[in-house]
Amino acid sequence: MECTSANNDWLKLARDVLQTEIEGLQSVSQQLGPSFEKAVTAMAQCTGRVVVTGVGKSGLVGRKIAATLSSTGTPSFFLHPVEGAHGDMGMLRDEDVILALSNSGGTDEVNAIIPTLKAIGATVICMTGNTASAMAELSDITIQVSVPKEACLIGLAPTASTTAQLAVGDALAVCLMEWKSFGRDDFKKFHPGGSLGQRLASCVDQLMHRDNLPTVSVDASLKDALEILNAGGLGLVGIIDENGLLEGVFTDGDVRREVCCGPFDLNRPVAEVMTRGPKRATVGESSAHVLDVMEQNEITVLPVVNDDGALVGMVHLHDLLGKGALRFSGSGPAK
Repeated sequence: MECTSANNDWLKLARDVLQTEIEGLQSVSQQLGPSFEKAVTAMAQCTGRVVVTGVGKSGLVGRKIAATLSSTGTPSFFLHPVEGAHGDMGMLRDEDVILALSNSGGTDEVNAIIPTLKAIGATVICMTGNTASAMAELSDITIQVSVPKEACLIGLAPTASTTAQLAVGDALAVCLMEWKSFGRDDFKKFHPGGSLGQRLASCVDQLMHRDNLPTVSVDASLKDALEILNAGGLGLVGIIDENGLLEGVFTDGDVRREVCCGPFDLNRPVAEVMTRGPKRATVGESSAHVLDVMEQNEITVLPVVNDDGALVGMVHLHDLLGKGALRFSGSGPAK
């Protein structure tokens, strides 16, 4: 598309936009006062959820604020005011705190539901650039977030104002983190994907089992191998020679196959039924690569050898994923 503007100094324009937004944030910083502290207190003492609402660009900012609050220890969700007016306010309780966003404070869709929100018993906090607006009058607490001007050249598109809303939302979240002493360990609980990424970036030898490995010598009997398999708890026994080199593995699956094939002779040498040349991991390999091998071969445990082929560890799928750390349904541990 042909440019119809005579202005071609895009770097200058971009820097002007950023400067306008910086000035907007500086202005908002000076506006913060007792009402912000009241808002932090109300949200910190909330025994329900912090419910964020807004429409248009403010609604998009509200979704991000709700997500940030939820991931930093303050249960929160976004409620679209129109959906709220058509039944979704049934999700709300009197112990909830509402955070309503509108730069003008005159957003009809939001203002229309505030009386009902208050009738439910919820505390209503508004974040607006107009403290004389209908929204400010309807709310219990008003956080002033007004900017000198928008960054767009025609002064209409929400730019500096939405940046300010987003930044004040971050300020609320950080204050609540400090109030609740929300630390790194708490953060990891709400970010298992991030925790998983950290685990898979490590080497397999950092996660593998090293001590009391379930192993038997290559001349052991099936009875010996079964006893070690049962006590080992990994579903696999390493079969090693006199030098500690891995010759094969004997697994729960091998037991099932032997039982299904006919008489099960406990005195039979395990070497006759073990899996020779098994899949294995090598010290120094990434945990992500080892997980790929497990997935591709549909196995849950791998022996780990050094460069000489000596067995030095075993790694289970749960060691890679973080046993008990991942929750896919949102529920707690199984009872």
